[in-house]
This record gives sequence, C-alpha cells and structure tokens, in this order.
Amino acid sequence: MSDTLYGSIEIRGARENNLKNVSLDIPKRRITVFTGVSGSGKSSLVFGTIAAESQRLINETYPAFVQQFMPHYGQPDADALSNISAAIIVDQQRLGGNSRSTVATVTDAAQMLRVVFSRLGEPNLGPPGLYSYNDPRGMCVECEGIGQVAAMDMSAVIDESKSLNEGALRPKDFAVDSWWWEIYKNSGLFDMDKPIKDYDEEERENLLNLDDGRKIKVGKIGLTYEGVVAKLRKGLGSKDPESLQPHVRAEYDKIFTRRTCPVCGGARLNAPALDSRIKGKNIAELSAMQVSDLAPFVRAIEAPQVGPMLAALAARLENLVTIGLGYLSLDRESATLSGGESQRVKMVRHLGSSLTDITYVFDEPSVGLHPHDVGRLAGLMQQLRDKGNTVLIVEHKPDMIAIADHVVDMGPLAGSKGGEIVYEGSYEGLLTSGTLTGNHIRKYQPLKETVRKPDGELSIEKAALNNLKDVCVTIPRGVLTAVTGVAGAGKSSLIQGCLPQAFPETIIIDQNLARGSRRSNTATYTGILDNVRKAFAKANGVAASLFSANSKGACPDCNGLGLIFTDLAHLDPMATVCETCGGKRFTEEVLAYDLRGKSISDVYDCSVSDAVAFFTEPAIARTLKGLEDVGLGYLTLGQPLSTLSGGERQRLKLAAELGKKGNIYVLDEPTTGLHMNDVDTLIGLFDRLVDQGSTVIVIEHNLDVISRADWVIDLGPGAGHDGGTVVFEGVPAELAKATHSLTGQHLAARGCA
Repeated sequence: MSDTLYGSIEIRGARENNLKNVSLDIPKRRITVFTGVSGSGKSSLVFGTIAAESQRLINETYPAFVQQFMPHYGQPDADALSNISAAIIVDQQRLGGNSRSTVATVTDAAQMLRVVFSRLGEPNLGPPGLYSYNDPRGMCVECEGIGQVAAMDMSAVIDESKSLNEGALRPKDFAVDSWWWEIYKNSGLFDMDKPIKDYDEEERENLLNLDDGRKIKVGKIGLTYEGVVAKLRKGLGSKDPESLQPHVRAEYDKIFTRRTCPVCGGARLNAPALDSRIKGKNIAELSAMQVSDLAPFVRAIEAPQVGPMLAALAARLENLVTIGLGYLSLDRESATLSGGESQRVKMVRHLGSSLTDITYVFDEPSVGLHPHDVGRLAGLMQQLRDKGNTVLIVEHKPDMIAIADHVVDMGPLAGSKGGEIVYEGSYEGLLTSGTLTGNHIRKYQPLKETVRKPDGELSIEKAALNNLKDVCVTIPRGVLTAVTGVAGAGKSSLIQGCLPQAFPETIIIDQNLARGSRRSNTATYTGILDNVRKAFAKANGVAASLFSANSKGACPDCNGLGLIFTDLAHLDPMATVCETCGGKRFTEEVLAYDLRGKSISDVYDCSVSDAVAFFTEPAIARTLKGLEDVGLGYLTLGQPLSTLSGGERQRLKLAAELGKKGNIYVLDEPTTGLHMNDVDTLIGLFDRLVDQGSTVIVIEHNLDVISRADWVIDLGPGAGHDGGTVVFEGVPAELAKATHSLTGQHLAARGCA
C-alpha cells in the first residue's frame, strides 16, 4: 500500500537540543524505527519534538482553567511540524505507586476479575467493590487491605534503663519537653524519675496502652491521653511506608518492621471475600497465580452470562504472556517492576484499545527482553500498526530494527557531532548504507576462543529466593561472567539477591538511575566539582566556596543557574539566559579568577573529552577518564542530568562506580540504551577491568556481550515457575552448541555454533 495514501508527519528545521535543522517526512500508519549511537539526537527528535508537539497541541484544546492542572509542554524548537496525530508515549518510566498499586490495577485486570466474581462467585457477595482490597467493604480490617501489618520494635521505643525525665522514650515526638512528654508528666500516673524497668504491671500498661479518652491539661490546653504504643500504632504505624516522606520513613523504619497480616494471611481481603470462590479458588488465589497459568484458567470458565468480560480478561492476560511477562502475578506490586517491565505492562493496555490513527511512541521496548521474546514483541508492534496506527520506536536491537517499514538513522556520532540524519529509508538499504548502525548490524562479535583462567571462585549454595529451585552455582573470580536466560528466569534473584548475601563486598550497578534537578549536572553527580573548586581556590588563594553555583559566588539574579525561569501560570515556565551573568552562573569577581587560562564557567561548558586533556589533577582526571571510557566524552561538565537519556544516566552511574580495582562488580543489563558501537566500547571496558584484577558479572541478553564473556551461566529453561534452574554453565563456544538452551539456540542462529 502506498505511503502517500495516509500522508506523513512533516518536520522542518528541527533544532531541539543537538538537532541540526533536521527535516524529514515520517510515513503514517507505518512502523518507523529511529536508531543511532547514544546521544545522536534520536530522543530529541522523537520525544522532544514530535511527541512533545502532539501533546502540547492536544492540551491547548482544553480551557485555560483545565490546562493549569495538566503537564506543560513547551513548543519545540523547529520551523514547522504538521500533519501530527495524537501521540501516546509508552516509555520506561517506572510505574512506581504505593503497595496498593499492582499489575492487576495497572492493567485493569483487577476490575475485570472483580466483576467476574460479583457474577459467578459462590457464595455471591454482589457488588464488585466487595472483592476489592482498596474498598472498605472488601478490605481486611486488620491490615486495611495492605496485606502486611506493622510490628513494633520495643527496643526502638523505650530505653528500659532510663526514667521519663532521662529520656526513656526514644521516638523524636516523645522527647523530653515535647508535647507528648508533657502529657505523661502532667497525667500524675508516673514517677518521672523511676527507670521504666522498675515499673509495675499497671504503670507499664498505662504508659504503653492506656487509651480511655481522658484529658490532660498541658498549659492552658486540654489534650487527650494516649499510651506510647497506642499513639504510635494509630499514627505512624497506620501509614503505608511507601507513601512517607524520606525523613518520616527513616523514623518509621527505626520503630516498625512489616510482617504478613495474621488475619488475612497477606491476602488483603476480609473473610467474606475470601470465602467466595470460582472453581474452588478465591480472588486472592487467582491474583497470586502466575499469569501464564491464570490465562487458561479464565478461558476454561464456562459462563455465557459474563462471556464478553471473561474473553476480555483472558485476552489481556494472554497479551501479558505474549509480551514476555507471563511470569508475573496480578498481585505483584507495580513499584517492584523494572523499567522494561513497566513499559511492557503499559503496552498491554493499548493493545486492546479501539482507538485508531494514534501515534504510539516507544522508548526501546525490547529493554530487558531475551532474544527469544523480542520476536513476539515485534509481532505486537505490527499488530498496533495493522489497526491503523503510526508506530515510532527508538531502538538499538537489530531484530527490532528489522521490522521497520521505515528507518531513520541519526548521527554520525554523539552530542555536537551528531544531530543529523545519516540514513533514511528501508531496512535493506540501511545494511548497505555505510553508517555505524548499518555496519554493525552486518557483523557480530565472534565467540571468544581463548578464555581467561579464574583465580578463585564465588560459590552460592541452595539459593531459593523467589523462583530459584535450590540453585548451587560457582562463579569464577577474576574473569568476565555473563548470566543469561529469558526474562523471569531468576537471573536477578540469583545475582542481585543471593550473591551479595554470600559476598557482601559485591558492588551492584543496577538500573535505578539518578533523577536530576535543574542544579544536578555531570560534574556534581560524579563528585569532581569539589576537586575542581579546590583546584581553583588553590590557584587563586581564595575560598573554594566562591566557585560553587549554589553558594556566595553564584550570580545573585539567577542563583547560579545561568537561566531565569519565569512562571507563566498555566503555561510552561519560560527560560531565558540571565542578563546579569550572560548564562555564566557566577559573579564577575568569581569569573575573573582562572585555572590555567579557564574560568569556572569555561569548565562548566567544557566537554568531558576536552576536560580530560585539560585537568592534570589526579582525582579529577581519573573520574573524567572513566566517563570517556563508557562513551560519555561528548557530555559537558555542566550538562543537567534532567537532559540525559536513560542510557546516558546509567553509564554515568557506571563510570562513577568503576574507579577502583580488584572488586566484584555486578552489572544489570549494562547495554541498556547503548548502540551496537557503544556496546563494543563497553566490552573493552569490562576487559580492562578484569585485566586489572576485578571480577565482572553481567546480567545480559545482548549476544555480543555473551559471545565475549569468559564464562556463561544460563538460567531457565523458562520464566517464573518454569525457570529457576541452571540450564548451562561453561564457555560461550559450548553454549552455542547447547540446543536445550534458548540462549544457545540464538547464538547458534548467528552462525556461532
């Protein structure tokens, strides 16, 4: 079918971030994949320009009063954008939420399941809300639908050796001279100088549990008396710890530990809801089932009166299986999902949508997927397209690029050396285009033939965390080990859960990326700014604090930001360069000081690569070299973290952690967000770390990384309860011959066997 039939999204002169007057036409109702090295401008074009403009235009259709409550999107820097349709962004932002937010609530499967039980449950309760742990009519009264209760550590509440006057009550709200301490003092119930250990039974009961509503006069105010335990349980102990502010959460964690609710056994629901069953199972038992088991259970229910709802629920569950998340259960808390899992869960909601002519924007949807699952994901993308939608995908994996009807390759390099379209056309044309992407798709990392000899071993015995089935495994020291297997096979449980318990010195570099404010930048995150300030102070004989953009040396008008942000009510804050300092962040006095010819403002504007050549100070140079080693040489030292992509943030974290030698490093999918060219660089870094004496363990799906490992541990054979065992241990060349391993099959398919 001709692309001209539905038209194209037209972009002219896009200059967002590093884009250099990019103009292109993106065919509608097609799959377009945007690729290129990290930092080449893919996200600036897709998210910062196309998606941002779509969402801005949609928001403008609402009244100004409504707009003030909606997300704000500034107008992208471009000459013209036209023929844009409504965009839905399905990104890797973690779902988060408190303990009441689960896979079931996020996918709407919870509501469907409750409706089914309200019609078919025996004995029948009627309204769906009676089967909900978020509804007072259905929740367990003891734990209020959370499934856990707070157990109090009395040693954190009372120091038995002290009297009330000596500060026996440890929580900060009960400190000497506090309101609550005054209530106990004025109650007349206690000898304030008597150690708590000497209290009789009545005194102890009054101090801890008395709650009869009596009033105690403190000054001119009558306050209600509550014992210490009663007060803590009704106050801090009744809160969901996930919803607490950090300083309150710290206090909570000192006093309370969470344990399974003794009344509902963690099921969250009250007795009537748990007594109502379908085919012998209650709603909590069904929610705890692995989705791949629940889907056929739902399909097998014969009830024509709720046939459409059963079909819709089964289809949603089957989509979770198809998308590689069949190992999850509906009661899994959404906050525990990885970025890749979160994105795929969001995707499930859109697969059943009746909307068409939508532009779906995906940010590396294959993140966290084994090659075995990528093909199924590709099928879902094609399903979205075939319903009449435009699908835009930012991707690095060849198998995902191959499904494109249209490819846009950005480059040629990153940062200021990127921002251009180096190829646009078909996938077949990309292979012969001569770009970095085209060249790398046509070649693979060869299997390592000569592997390193280990200098010791890390043994894990009878690991049974989550789905692990008494796994015993030996990880060699002093080599590069890849831990592989389909999503949900047990890789993270084994390596991130069990290994640090046996070897606490393990350094884990995971996907919990830093989220930056306007003031957080490359230099502040890596910690080099303190040493930079000291170097300037020493060279000029002044205080180091002068060179802080957060301190007295900062420009007073912009407070060291270099920009003035003007609040425009319901519109986006408008950022303008500060006229006082010209965007240089500091006062004229501070800018007059220099270090080998550069002012502190010049240093902020310096790229990492240029800074490597400039700084001779060992502590600074070492960190900068690490940034360059992980492929971040194009970042400026003053670049805000809020402008970095997920891949850039992870590599920033990686660089900050890799300054030492002789450690045990565990990296969770370090190739996330990396172009194939950058993966080669990362493998080189791993090799240098190992050659320096470190043990490097990577949890990976990337076949190039697996090919270059010294040792591979493959878990599986499937996900969830179908996984949790060691399928293969050995060198990569032998894995390629292991036909019983899904990973081995994919290595062999590349001609590696």
